[in-house]
Amino acid sequence: MSENKLVEMSFEFAKCIVNLVDGIKAPKSSYMIDQLARAGTSVGANIHEAQYAHSKADFIAKLEIALKEANETSYWLKLMAETGRINEDQRQEAERLCGTIRRLLIASCSTAKSNQNK
Repeated sequence: MSENKLVEMSFEFAKCIVNLVDGIKAPKSSYMIDQLARAGTSVGANIHEAQYAHSKADFIAKLEIALKEANETSYWLKLMAETGRINEDQRQEAERLCGTIRRLLIASCSTAKSNQNK
C-alpha cells in the first residue's frame, strides 16, 4: 500500500475521531475527550508530516510517533467505551480504522528501516 493511501486513511480516521468527540455529551468527560481528540488527530498529522521529512531517519521517527499516537488513541477509545462515554459500536468502528492504520504503520516503519540499512 502506498504512503498516499496511509495519508488518506489517517485523514479519514481523524475525521472519524472529530465526529465521535463532537457527539459526546458527558460534561465531566472533557479531559478524556480532549485526550482522544489530540491523540486521534495526531496520527494523521504525523503521517502527513512524514511525507516531508528531512531524512529517512526523520521519516521513520514521524511514523513511529504516529504509531504511538494510534496506540494511545486505542486506549482512550477503550476507556471511554467501558465508562459509557461512547457506545461499543462507535468504539469498534474507530478501532477498526485505527488497527488498520497501526498495521500499515508497523509495515511502513519496518520497510523504511530495512531500506535505511541498505
